Amino acid sequence: MKRAVARIDLGAIERNAARLAGSLAGRAKLCAVVKANAYGHGMVPSAKAALQGGASTLAVATAGEAAALRSEVPEVPIFVMGSIAGEELQGALAADAEVSVWRDASREMLGSAAAEAGMVPRVHVKHDSGMGRLGLRDTAEVAELVEAVAADERMELAGIWTHFATADDDAAFMQEQLKRFRAVVESAKERNPEITVHAANSAATLRDPATHFDMVRCGVALYGLDPFGRDPRDHGLEPALELTSYVADVKRFEPGASAGYGQTWKARDETWVAPVPIGYGDGWRRGLSNSAEALVAGERRPIVGTVSMDNITLDLGPETGVAAFEEVVLIGERDGERILAEELAAALGTINYEVTTGLLPRVEREYEGAA
Repeated sequence: MKRAVARIDLGAIERNAARLAGSLAGRAKLCAVVKANAYGHGMVPSAKAALQGGASTLAVATAGEAAALRSEVPEVPIFVMGSIAGEELQGALAADAEVSVWRDASREMLGSAAAEAGMVPRVHVKHDSGMGRLGLRDTAEVAELVEAVAADERMELAGIWTHFATADDDAAFMQEQLKRFRAVVESAKERNPEITVHAANSAATLRDPATHFDMVRCGVALYGLDPFGRDPRDHGLEPALELTSYVADVKRFEPGASAGYGQTWKARDETWVAPVPIGYGDGWRRGLSNSAEALVAGERRPIVGTVSMDNITLDLGPETGVAAFEEVVLIGERDGERILAEELAAALGTINYEVTTGLLPRVEREYEGAA
C-alpha cells in the first residue's frame, strides 16, 4: 500500500490533445506545453501522450526541461518559452531547441552563443501585447527586431508570439491584446510569410478561434483542467490526474477531542476520525485545513484539523463502516462523486494547475492508458 500516489491517465491526455487539435481554426496546429513536469503530471510520459493525440510541437520553460525531453523525443520541435542566458542558453542550443528573443540584446547574446556552438537556432520573437513581462511593447520596435532576426545569419526566424494576460476572465482585454498583436503580425507575415504566429493559451483556444493563428499553446486544458476554473466536462475535457492515499487508522473521538496541531478543530459530538498519511510535505497544502473534503468508500468526508507535513485527518461521522487501509481519494471520482482540482483551488483561492503542479516528488506517479 502506498501512502500517496498520483495516477496519471495518459489516455485522457491523448484524448484531450485530440479534442483540442480537432477544434482549431484553419490549419492551426497544437503545441503541448509540458513545462513544470507537465503541470505535475510527468513531463516525458505526458509529452508522448500529447504527441499521439495530435500535438506537433512541445513547449517548456527551461533549457533543462528541453534537454530532458530531447533525449526522449529526438525528432519533435521543442520550444523554450522562458528567458535563458549563459549556460542555460548553451544547453538549449545543445538540445536543438527553438528559443525566444525579446529585444536586440537578447538577439545578440543568442547570436554569439550560436556562432560559438556552430549552430543556427530557430528563433521566435516575443511581443509584449499586454502581459507586461518579456517582449517589446512598441509595434515599430517589434517589427525592427523581427527584421533584425531575419537578417541575422547566425539564426533563423521561426515565429512571432505573444501571451494573453486575461483570456480566462477578461475577454475585453484579450481583444485589446489581440488587436495590438495583429498589427505586428501583418507586417511580419508580409515580409516573412513562412513564420509561425502563435498567441493562444488554453483559455484563448477555447474562447475564441480568432486567436488560433498558426499554432496554439495548450497546457492546462491538455491535462483535463478547466482554464476557467469550472467543470472540465463543459469543454469535453477529461481530468488526467487522480490523487489517492489511505486510511491509516479509525479512532473514536469524544466531544471536545481535537485533531492536529493547534487544536483548530474539536469534535462537537461523538464521532470517528481517520488519520491519512499525506500532508504538505507531499504538496497537499496547509491551506486546505478544515476547508476541503476527500472521498472514502465513495462518500465525501471533511478534512478536519490542521494539515501537517505528513498527515491529515478526516471526520467519518458518528457511525462508520470504514476500516483501516481503505482507499482515500483526494482528487478523482468514485461511485459518481468527484473531487476536482478546481474545487480544491477554490478552497485555496488559487488556480487548478497550482494544485497539480504543487504535488511534490514524494507523491509517486503511476501511469496508465495509451501512450
